[in-house]
Amino acid sequence: MAGNTDKGYRSQVMYSIFVRNHSAEGTFEKVRQDLGRIKGLGADIVWLMPIHPIGEVNRKGTLGSPYAIRDYRAVNPEYGTLEEFRRLADDIHKLGMKCVIDVVYNHTSPDSVLAKEHPEWFYHKPDGSLGNRVGDWWDVVDLDYANRGLWEYQIETLKYWASMVDGFRCDVAPLVPLEFWLEARAEVEKVRPGCFWLAESVEPSFVREGRAQGLSVLSDAECYQAFDACYDYDIHDIFQDYLLGRVPLERYAEAVSRQEVTYPDNFVKLRFLENHDRARAAFVIPSDVARLNWTAFLYFQKGLTLLYAGQEAGCAHRPSLFDKDDVEWSGGPDSSELLKRLASLKKNPILTDSRYEVEALSPDILRATHRRGERQLVGVFSVRGNSALVPVDAPNGVYPDLASGGEVEVYGGMVGCKGRPVIFETPWTGGWPV
Repeated sequence: MAGNTDKGYRSQVMYSIFVRNHSAEGTFEKVRQDLGRIKGLGADIVWLMPIHPIGEVNRKGTLGSPYAIRDYRAVNPEYGTLEEFRRLADDIHKLGMKCVIDVVYNHTSPDSVLAKEHPEWFYHKPDGSLGNRVGDWWDVVDLDYANRGLWEYQIETLKYWASMVDGFRCDVAPLVPLEFWLEARAEVEKVRPGCFWLAESVEPSFVREGRAQGLSVLSDAECYQAFDACYDYDIHDIFQDYLLGRVPLERYAEAVSRQEVTYPDNFVKLRFLENHDRARAAFVIPSDVARLNWTAFLYFQKGLTLLYAGQEAGCAHRPSLFDKDDVEWSGGPDSSELLKRLASLKKNPILTDSRYEVEALSPDILRATHRRGERQLVGVFSVRGNSALVPVDAPNGVYPDLASGGEVEVYGGMVGCKGRPVIFETPWTGGWPV
């Protein structure tokens, strides 16, 4: 684990923005004008998906993927100027939030500045041409980190942007050597002390298949040596399988709890229901009450909470990465007030450093607890919207319900769940009832 990773990231909310589709204009300026609303949702970090110029050769769609970058040291003129980006970053800071940008260091577009000026820094196919090692990424060519000159260029680029931003979300970080990330972190620290590093870690199946094909693919355990946070793709397949009825809820609860003993004490997972690479939560969880429970559990989880722009508006359509496809801000039921309340819950210090346990109870209910000292947070989440009487280890009494803003009563070691999430704080006395 990165030695100076702050457990405080577990009490924060990150808001992800694809500038092109965030507004009809698709500019830095329109994002800047939306910052007050984003801050009001409880966001601590604004993550901007790649802000750089996009390649034209082998372009996907009409506008191309933001992950097919042409120039790491420039901004996409479609979004605005460098000065407008600086103004956006400055205003993010003025509102007390951090600004994080995407780093895409496994590959570039085929017509990138580096491909033209330093073709020797790239992976070459048997015929000598530039290529990539992942089949469906045909709009990019892979970099080769066997070249020391590439390391120096990439680190200098990071230091340049670190003068303006507070951290980096690193695309497919496991395909870039760990030694590079360790050196980059140390160098950037000189420019931006406390810089935040998020690894887009990958699914276990990606690790297995990549290694079987002879690729060097980092596990989460390896990534944590250089990064402050990793995606929770290590268990995301189980979550999806549960939604599809392929596995019982117990499998997912066990997977979440297993993370507690798999990773270092200060590990931080990025918790999400949706992101730009996955279907929207409103699509995969069409039931409003089920999605309400999963959203509350998302914030209750130990880890950094991710919101993908439009999630608060109940959008079911995931915007295209390759075309102009604006967020449907009136796409569904607005959950902004709920998210504000849950963001306040996220600041409870118990969530930052706790003994965290998750259990599955019938019928399809997650019971989770954070315990610290003589206090505990108890959460009951009916992920199918079922009503039930749920056993909890808490003293009799009426407590504020931190999920609904109302009250919840505990009597005889039981709490009534009416299909909606329940979260409350109580003294901790030890031991589950038999």
